[in-house]
Amino acid sequence: MYKVIVIEDETTVRRGIVLTTNWAALNCMVAGEAANGEEGIDLISRLAPDIVVTDVKMPRMDGVEMITKLRQAGCRSSFIILTAHSDFKYAQSALRLGVSDYLLKPLKDGDLEQAILTLLQKKGEIPAAARQSHTDGEPAIFRFQPDAPAKNPYVEAAIQFIRNHYREDITISTVARDLEISEGYLSRMFKKETDYTFTNYLIYYRLRLAMTLLKDPRVKVYEAADQTGYSDTAYFSAQFKKIVGLSPSEYQNRYGRIPV
Repeated sequence: MYKVIVIEDETTVRRGIVLTTNWAALNCMVAGEAANGEEGIDLISRLAPDIVVTDVKMPRMDGVEMITKLRQAGCRSSFIILTAHSDFKYAQSALRLGVSDYLLKPLKDGDLEQAILTLLQKKGEIPAAARQSHTDGEPAIFRFQPDAPAKNPYVEAAIQFIRNHYREDITISTVARDLEISEGYLSRMFKKETDYTFTNYLIYYRLRLAMTLLKDPRVKVYEAADQTGYSDTAYFSAQFKKIVGLSPSEYQNRYGRIPV
């Protein structure tokens, strides 16, 4: 079982990460928590975790400085950083320190679990509960079936809502209000029917459309981003590479063909 440490100065956010993530399914356990980089260095040095989930902007010592000091001391833990959208360029400096992934705050349902699965996939250490979706070695998005029907009428309606509004800033709360049902009920049934959280389904739906657009070499990356609901091209490119395994331009160079 992998040891995880969570470092976040906002108590409610930190406790939310610790208490709502399905650690057992990821073959992980939370070994400790810290509220800033100084506490994080002490905790990481003592516990030698496999994975550290850390905020970037924190009092006393920020996440980038903390990771820098730990790397200089020989720390080999894998880091997943959390960053507000406005701090994205600042967070990019952490990527040069061997950070495995970054997530934008506020976290959406399933973001952290997917990041950890991606990290473990790269290490070749996928948990048994998640191994089925990675058996053939190709990115899971290539097996995503957006046209697969759902038996539950509310789930089918939610999928149709995604098809109609994927360019907008929608969440499962948006859809639940539109359908006039409980968000919790829709969340459970959506995951049961599709095997995806609503957030991951939306991401995969958008990126599959982007993949189709990018097969036309005349389409610019920023145009594919805009047409699939991403206002930030840099974020689109980073998420595309994380899930597809290639950057948008690499994907276009490999699969692009001018339509006849």
